[in-house]
Amino acid sequence: MELFEQKILFDIVQMQKIFPDGKTFVDCIPKKELQEIINDYKVQKEKQGFGLKEFVLSNFELPFIPETGFTGNQNKTVVEHIESLWPVLTREPDIRKGSLIPLPYPYIVPGGRFGEIYYWDSYFTMLGLQVSGKTDMVESMVNNFSYLIDTLGYIPNGNRSYFIGRSQPPFFSLMVRLLSEEKGKDILVKYLPQLEKEYQFWMKGTDELTETNNSLHHAVKLKDDEIMNRYWDENNTPRPESYPDDVELSHQSGQKSETLFRHIRGGAESGWDFSSRWFKEKDSFASIHTTDIIPVDLNCLVYHLEQTIAVAYHHLHKTKMTEQYKQLAEKRKAAIQHYCWNEENGFYFDYDFVENKQKQSLTLAGIVPLFFKVATPEQAKQVAAVIEEKFLCPGGVITTLETTGQQWDAPNGWAPLQWMTIKGLENYGLNELAKEIALRWIKLNDDVYKRTGKIMEKYNVMDTALEAGGGEYPGQDGFGWSNGVLLALIKKYGI
Repeated sequence: MELFEQKILFDIVQMQKIFPDGKTFVDCIPKKELQEIINDYKVQKEKQGFGLKEFVLSNFELPFIPETGFTGNQNKTVVEHIESLWPVLTREPDIRKGSLIPLPYPYIVPGGRFGEIYYWDSYFTMLGLQVSGKTDMVESMVNNFSYLIDTLGYIPNGNRSYFIGRSQPPFFSLMVRLLSEEKGKDILVKYLPQLEKEYQFWMKGTDELTETNNSLHHAVKLKDDEIMNRYWDENNTPRPESYPDDVELSHQSGQKSETLFRHIRGGAESGWDFSSRWFKEKDSFASIHTTDIIPVDLNCLVYHLEQTIAVAYHHLHKTKMTEQYKQLAEKRKAAIQHYCWNEENGFYFDYDFVENKQKQSLTLAGIVPLFFKVATPEQAKQVAAVIEEKFLCPGGVITTLETTGQQWDAPNGWAPLQWMTIKGLENYGLNELAKEIALRWIKLNDDVYKRTGKIMEKYNVMDTALEAGGGEYPGQDGFGWSNGVLLALIKKYGI
């Protein structure tokens, strides 16, 4: 009964949109035991003049935003600004409060509405921390993610209890590699247990797959017995942090609510939340079908994880385990080429394993095989030609070619995808295009900073005079991954 009563109060607060941002209430901290608040609510709501918002504010502390005294100073260069932001975005080890999952080491948050650590964001933030010489912070963040793997079995979307059930793009192996650049290859051995646990999370259920039951959790078995991965969430309910949005969308969709909510949560795990990339009909959010899709970028990331585990075992002189993971990586590489490469279009696409066909959406996920050196040199040239012809914009590269109002569609560009595009092109000696994208992105970031005094979560790369928009919340400044990518690009290309 207690959980049922809690759900009733939660549902009413979220559906009446007491707070404009659905994330606010789930980040609030109860001032007393929840059952005591529920009992009080049952009494108070019957009284004349009862106000729900006043009741919530009297019983819950609003999310804590540390007082830093920080104010932007546009007389500083953008690099000086970012360097001065690192302390502002730093959080010290936590104690459990409300929905926050406490972490044992300091960490960097993205900024804005995001007052907790986020998984894939953190890798791109670490690129900047590396440039700033903050190796201790990089190591602390890797240790926090190791702690989450050891305690939960995986790295959740962020360190909030309402993110339990899903992860995010698995960049842990890249974080470990980055730290090893600073501290040596023994780092790979140190974190090998966590790398393997991460791999087990993504491959959970593999042994139970059959021809008739070909998908379970994140694992999918294809027609030639290849095992590939998809995005997935163990829950099939509305996301607590976006509760009214998900419930309202379920009223517009022809899908069963439980199926829809799983697809939405899978889209949230992808980090591309949200994009027409996940839709059956490009302009219809209600047609989202994320868990039917084998994403090319996700499988490249798991390929890198397999490679990294192999390298760690090689460092330990364990030949059998080295060869096992090398073979897994090579098999996955062949599967990416088979299912995701499109020779006619000269580009990589996601694969719909339910329909047994490639998706038609051209997206920047198609550059990720270059970032992980999965593509052949000839394929890389073809991909680069598509990037230059269709994705290159005044401010960098566009995420998709569709304008839908979703924040991971046009006209928005995002720091992590700029980085992966630039590095992917550099991997194949396509340096002229890589440099052009880098310089356009650097200029856009610097121009917006000079105009607003802010580093933003995302940018309008099509019309650089306008701000980015779309999505479930207003544009956020701070901003972890934009800071990290910008510092790393400026170090190489200047400003």
